[in-house]
Amino acid sequence: MKPGSSLFTEQDLEQIRDMGLTPEKVLAQIEAFERGFPFLTLDRPCTLGDGIEVLSREDMERNVAACENACLSGRAMKFVPASGAASRMFKLFLALNRKSEAIRKKDAAALAEQGDQDSRSLLRFMQGIKNFAFYEDLKKAMARDGLDAEEQITAGEFKDVLDYLLTSRGLNLADLPKGLIPFHRYEDHQSRTPFEEHLVEAAEYVRDRRGRARVHFTISPEHEALVREHVESVKPLYQGPAVRFDVEFSMQDPSTDTIAVDMENRPFRDDRGRLVFRPGGHGALIENLNRLDGEIVFVKNIDNVLPDSRKKDTYWFKKALGGLLVRVQDQVFSHLEELLSGDADALVRAAAFARERFALLIPEEMPRKKKIEGLVSGLSRPLRVCGMVKNEGEPGGGPFWVRKEDGTLSRQIVESSQVDMTSPGQRNIWESSTHFNPVDLVCALRDREGNPFDLRNFIDPDTAFISRKSMGGRNLKALELPGLWNGAMAGWNTIFVEVPLSTFSPVKTLLDLLRKEHQP
Repeated sequence: MKPGSSLFTEQDLEQIRDMGLTPEKVLAQIEAFERGFPFLTLDRPCTLGDGIEVLSREDMERNVAACENACLSGRAMKFVPASGAASRMFKLFLALNRKSEAIRKKDAAALAEQGDQDSRSLLRFMQGIKNFAFYEDLKKAMARDGLDAEEQITAGEFKDVLDYLLTSRGLNLADLPKGLIPFHRYEDHQSRTPFEEHLVEAAEYVRDRRGRARVHFTISPEHEALVREHVESVKPLYQGPAVRFDVEFSMQDPSTDTIAVDMENRPFRDDRGRLVFRPGGHGALIENLNRLDGEIVFVKNIDNVLPDSRKKDTYWFKKALGGLLVRVQDQVFSHLEELLSGDADALVRAAAFARERFALLIPEEMPRKKKIEGLVSGLSRPLRVCGMVKNEGEPGGGPFWVRKEDGTLSRQIVESSQVDMTSPGQRNIWESSTHFNPVDLVCALRDREGNPFDLRNFIDPDTAFISRKSMGGRNLKALELPGLWNGAMAGWNTIFVEVPLSTFSPVKTLLDLLRKEHQP
C-alpha cells in the first residue's frame, strides 16, 4: 500500500499533534514498515588485539589518574537508564501465581521430578528465600495480616507467599520499577535498591573536588513520584561532608513513540478506534542523553550493580575507561588544532592516528584539502569507550567489525536482530564472537571548543528494526528505534576495551539475586 494523508482522520491528526509528532513523521514510520530495514554486514567479530584492547597495568594507572583529575574538575556525571519495569524479573512467578489458587511444594516437587523447569525455579526460590534482601519486609507484610511466612514456607504452602511478594496484598514488587527492588542486604540488616547502589558508585568515580556527584536517571512517568520520594529519602544515608548528590530525572519523550501497524502495514487501532503508539525502545533515550548538561558521561544499566564488598574492580575499571577516554579526547583535540592551523606535517600525523585509533581511512588519491576536511569531519564526533567482557552466554549484543556500503570498516555494538541469521556466513561470524557488551560506556559529548554535539546527527536510521507483538488478541508490528548503544551511536568514534567479568552482574530474573555476586 502507499500511505498518504487520507490514512488519518481529524481525530488522528489531533492525537498525533498531542504527542509532539507530525503526520509526516508518522507516515515515514509507516513507510519504514513497508520498506523494512537492511541487515548489517558483519566482517568479523572484534577480538583481543583486533578491535578490543587490553590495558597494561601501566596504562591502567595512567588512565585512572587522568580520570580522577577530570572528575575532580567537575567534568563527569553518570547516566542510568532506569525506566525498566520489574515485571520481567518476576515473569515466571507471576505466571505461576495467576494460574493456580493453590501452590504447594509437593506438587511443584512432583513436576520438577518430571523435568518441569518452572517448578524447579519455584523450589529454588523458596529454598533460598531467606537470602533475598526483601525477605524481612515480606515477613513483616505477612505478619500484619496474621500470617507467618516461615510457617507457610516450611509447610510447603506457597500461594500466600507469592501473593504478598508480587501483589498489592503485600510488597507489590512486580509493579515497581526494577530500581526500587531491594537487591542487596548488608550486615546492619539494611537493604539497598539499585538506585542506592548507583549513588554509592557515583560518589566514588564522578565526584568533583567540591564533593558533588552528578547522577541522571531516566524513569517512567507512572513511577516518577515513587522514585523521586525514594531517592530523596535515601540520599542522606550516603551524603556527608565529603559528598553530596546532584540527582536529575527525565522521562522518555512521547514524541519518540512509534506507530503500530497491522500485518498489512495499516495503522493499528485500539477498541476505541484510536491509533496505537508504542515506546520506541531504549534508543529513544538518545534524546535524553542529548539534553544532558554533561561532558564526560558514564553510562550503566540500572540492574548492573554489586554490593560494596565486590565494587573494587568496578571502581578501578570505570576510572580506567574514563581516563582512556580523556586521554584519547586530548589527542583528538590536539590533531584537530594542528590540522586547522595549517601545520604542513599535521595531515600525516592525524591520518595515522585516525587509522590506528578509529579505523578511519582517508583515500590516498584524494586531494590534500579534501583529506584535511575528511579528517576534521571524522575526528569531530562524539567519542565513547566501551567495556567488553568475555562472552559466557548472556543475551545481548557484542562487538563486531561492520562493513559499510563504501567498503570501510567500523567498530559497532551489534544485536542479533541486526544480523541476517539465515545467512550461514553471517551466522557463523555472529556465533564466533568472543566478547559481550555489558553496557559499560564512558562518553565524551562535547567538541574541542566545549560545545555539545547534537547526538541526533550520528544516528544510523537504518538500524531500526520491526518486532511482532499482540494487543487484545490481535497481532501487530512495532517499530523499535536504533538502540541507544547500537544504531543510535553508530556514527560515534568508538574504542572497545576488555574488562573483567567481576564488573558485570546484571539482574534479569529474580533468581539472579541468588548468585554469589549479589550475596553478602
